[in-house]
Amino acid sequence: MKGVVMGQQPFRLTLGQMEERRLFAASLLKSGWRPVDVADECGVTRGAVSQWCKALAQGGVRRLRRKPHQGRPSRLSSSEWKQVARAFKAGAVRAVFPTERWTLPRIARLIEQRWGVRYHPRSLSRPLHRLGFSAHRPRPQARERDDALIEAWGRRDWPRIKKGLEEAGGRLPSWMRRVTRFGPAWAPPGRRWGKSESSSV
Repeated sequence: MKGVVMGQQPFRLTLGQMEERRLFAASLLKSGWRPVDVADECGVTRGAVSQWCKALAQGGVRRLRRKPHQGRPSRLSSSEWKQVARAFKAGAVRAVFPTERWTLPRIARLIEQRWGVRYHPRSLSRPLHRLGFSAHRPRPQARERDDALIEAWGRRDWPRIKKGLEEAGGRLPSWMRRVTRFGPAWAPPGRRWGKSESSSV
């Protein structure tokens, strides 16, 4: 068969190369070669040639051709990404999550549930940035937060508490050393995803 060179072959063939090999084997079988010789010539097992012989007998050469990929594409279309953005802005609770906090695993789960496409959570950062969303580090605040009281606490109480902790011999974690800036309601941040102020969808 023109364009097919057998002999030394790469460790792994592409789908197109495997199709060429099957068609080359079919031409040898049709010309009278024994299956065992075809297996040696093509560098495959006798079992593989036996399957090819069976396919030839049942449907001819077309049975050895590569089948077109069936099923849903592995990635979302641009219009589907716009639907993701709308679902994102509608809120995580509306998407049947217990809280409004969007995380990459939640977004991946939403996409798989609604569109049947599976993404690894870490692979979603770039498409989400293109949609105008970015990772945020929330600083939770209680509804009854009193900024004046917090400021007074930072000036009066926290230096005394911090000094006592340091005298006890323990090194404060970095987030605790920053509590003088953010007040006692500040906590170590977690990451969530939200709309970038400078972008639009």
